[in-house]
Amino acid sequence: MKKQRIESNGIHIYTESFGNSSDPAVLLIMGAQSSMIWWEKEFCQRLGDTGQFVIRYDNRDVGRSTTYEPGHPEYTFEDMADDAIHILDAYAIEKAHIVGMSMGGMLTQMIALRHPDRVSAITLIMTSNFASHLPEIEEKVMKYFVENAAIDLSDKQAFIQFTIGKWNVLTGRKYPFDEERIARLAEEEWAHSDNAASLNNHGLIAGGESYLGRTAEISIPTQVIHGTDDPIIPYAHGVHLADVIPGASLTTLEGIGHELPREVWDTIIEVITKH
Repeated sequence: MKKQRIESNGIHIYTESFGNSSDPAVLLIMGAQSSMIWWEKEFCQRLGDTGQFVIRYDNRDVGRSTTYEPGHPEYTFEDMADDAIHILDAYAIEKAHIVGMSMGGMLTQMIALRHPDRVSAITLIMTSNFASHLPEIEEKVMKYFVENAAIDLSDKQAFIQFTIGKWNVLTGRKYPFDEERIARLAEEEWAHSDNAASLNNHGLIAGGESYLGRTAEISIPTQVIHGTDDPIIPYAHGVHLADVIPGASLTTLEGIGHELPREVWDTIIEVITKH
């Protein structure tokens, strides 16, 4: 694993890479309120071992990338989509397979429309274009975030407990909630974060609407992966993406929630690699 800090337009983006830089590139974009830590090192290394050059990175306001005052993100979703291109530029990568989870999948759709010449393929995991007719977030998820809205994320133990609780709510029925693993990752994320409290800024970002309304125009080879138990972006959203994006394929993860449990890594790696 190699580390690289990208400087562009007055902000910095922290990245890590796995594998041989001469191999086809895969750029991993994680979801809201989550640093690159949730693309676990072993997952990235295993993906790299298939003959791909894998890059994971911290979006703005998480991990070791630029953070902003809580409540005041000074950027848009378009800026975040362009951050991915600045990373490719810094690594001298002409085209990459972009893999996005949740908010990262939303950004991936935007990148495919905004910078199609830089994208060889896209994989959309547990994400959506948020069409108005699709089912909404489950009540249990809203309840958890409302009840914990005032939590002090600058306190280590509060941060870790909030993170454990969040992933517990997002876990599907197929596999037991692995609290030990999530607690370890939460502790790792805390140690990795320059300003943990800034992660809530992701809920305040504006932009993106003009691109998400054009999903049917995506001309990049597309693979959709979605869990049937996803409580925050229900399975119907993944089905819709696969229907509306020309030529897209859908991989269904039965009983899986809004998560990347180790038990499905082989399936996800196989899908990414073949795609």
